[in-house]
Formats: sequence, structure tokens, C-alpha cells
Amino acid sequence: MTSESGVLLDRVLRPSPPLSPHSLIAVLALVALLNLAIILFFVGKGAWPVAPFMGADLALLAWAFRASSIAAGREERVTLTASRLRIVRKPPRGRGDELSLNPYWVRVQLDDPAEHGSKLTLWSHGKGLRIGAFLAPGERARLEVMGKRPRAQPSHRLGSRAGAFSERQGVAAGDLRRQARVLH
Repeated sequence: MTSESGVLLDRVLRPSPPLSPHSLIAVLALVALLNLAIILFFVGKGAWPVAPFMGADLALLAWAFRASSIAAGREERVTLTASRLRIVRKPPRGRGDELSLNPYWVRVQLDDPAEHGSKLTLWSHGKGLRIGAFLAPGERARLEVMGKRPRAQPSHRLGSRAGAFSERQGVAAGDLRRQARVLH
């Protein structure tokens, strides 16, 4: 990223990570011990065909933990200057993409009410960009407020609008960093 003067907002947002690797291994070990006890019980009763299914259960749980850990590697970098809103998306694997918008023409919209499936969308020139898909509803609502804040204050220049955004982001972004660091 090139260094720009007048950066009003520069945040790297990420999803909430799953458990730590040590915790995931501990959960898998606990489930493996529980499965072993169940397998021994059923094999003792002559129901040995249960064993492969219990092993498959453990393998699927391990796969789900791994997929969750990989998905938590995605991130977005949101950079706002007086003349540009830049969003750089980085998937867990592969190359990311970048989108630049004029902040003066961006409209922020959140489905009402803010529920689990609600969408936070940035609209510009008739095209929408969905962001914050994996955030909790309250976090998406805070992002919407952060984006709409400049419009609440009258201004005659783009710089003062962007400045209002910058003042608000300091509080909201700090809250987001503590809860979940992702905008998608």
C-alpha cells in the first residue's frame, strides 16, 4: 500500500478467531476419549459396527476445526482518505482484490432490523458491495453508524465530511477491535 497523506481511517479487520490450536487439540482429545469409551461399550455388547462411525465422527470434527481456522485467516483493510475509500480483501488462501470508491458518493445501508442474516452494503453509483457478512449484528450496526455519521453533520467540503468520519471511527473502531477485527 502506498503511503497517503491525510489518512482518516486505516483498519485491518479480521473475523473472531476460533479456539487456540492447543484448545482445539484438547477438545479433539476429549472427544476421542469419549468416543473410545463408547466404542468399548458397544464392542463389549457385540455391536462392533459402531466403531467406524465413531471414528468418522472424530475425523469430521477435526476437519471442521481446520476449516474454521483457515476461514479465520481472511481479512479486509479499509483505508479512508478525503478523496478515496479503499477496501482490500484478502481471502485465507489466494490473491485478494481491491476496490476504490469516492467517499463522497458512498451510501451505507444495513438491513433493518440488524439480525444474524442482515446485510451491510456500501452503495456507489448503483452498485453494492456487501461487507461485514461474518460480523455479529451489533458490530454491523456500529459499522453502519460509523459510515453514516458524516452525513449527520452539514458540510460544504468533502474534507470536513471525511473528518467527521474520522472522529467517529476512533470510538467505534476501538470497540470493534476488541470484539472482532473483520469487515467483509
